[in-house]
Amino acid sequence: MNQSRPTDPYGQASPGRWWTDSRLRPGLVITLGLGLVALLAPLIAPGDPAALGAAADRLLAPSFQHLLGTDLLGRDVLTRLVHGSRVSLLVGWVSVLVAVLLGTGVGLAAGMGPRWLDRLLMNTTDAFMAFPRIFLVLLLVSLTTPSLLLVMTVLGLTGWMSVARLVRAEALSLRERDFVAVAHGLGLSARKVAFYHVLPNLLPTVIVAATLRVGGAILAESFLSFLGLGAQEPVVSWGGMIQQGRDFLLEGWWLTTFPGVAIALTVLGYNLLGEGLRAKLDPRNRGEGRDG
Repeated sequence: MNQSRPTDPYGQASPGRWWTDSRLRPGLVITLGLGLVALLAPLIAPGDPAALGAAADRLLAPSFQHLLGTDLLGRDVLTRLVHGSRVSLLVGWVSVLVAVLLGTGVGLAAGMGPRWLDRLLMNTTDAFMAFPRIFLVLLLVSLTTPSLLLVMTVLGLTGWMSVARLVRAEALSLRERDFVAVAHGLGLSARKVAFYHVLPNLLPTVIVAATLRVGGAILAESFLSFLGLGAQEPVVSWGGMIQQGRDFLLEGWWLTTFPGVAIALTVLGYNLLGEGLRAKLDPRNRGEGRDG
């Protein structure tokens, strides 16, 4: 008798086989590669990325000695690019984690709570969504001294609304399922039903939402750093590198090109990963497509 391969609760292949899925592989390759670069930054590019170079090394074009050239202060662009990956990924994941945790809590409470609580939380969410996020971010960041912690916090506190609405919609659908009715019939409190029965079934939706938002958070941080409102020296960020090289687009094209390519590649990788996870974890895709 043939045994069927292990599957997750949504009828998709187990995570151990995800690497063989052509929908997930491109995103996994890019994001895992970027993660390794950030993790091994001191080994890949040893040295202080903020240390000033010699006067003779200023604004050198890419060469065998400096593969990606040097900046206005003689600092190696490759070293700064590698170390800057840590800042970009840190901002992306921490801010998204804040947004997803807050949005999941609000959405779950709205979807599983009484009607008055649902109306209150959704009206509050709609009020926040009425303000363009970028203007809200600029307002909050400009009110105090720019810092990396401030950027992560502000991006997280201004990005939870869409997650809340998504989680609420899924919770409203799940609360009508038979297993929720059985849990209520067994006398479980609404809080236990929400946390122990509904929330686990929301995790695939939350994971996909988080992955798709990392790229946007990295873009937002780069935009703030380009305006001088993000990470400050000696912290290295890709947006800050572009800001420093914007006045030398012709004679020092490498100062903005390579950080820009790194940002684009990172955003592309996380978007591909998010779309692959959506196709893999969405129960509506059960039985659609093949691995490989």
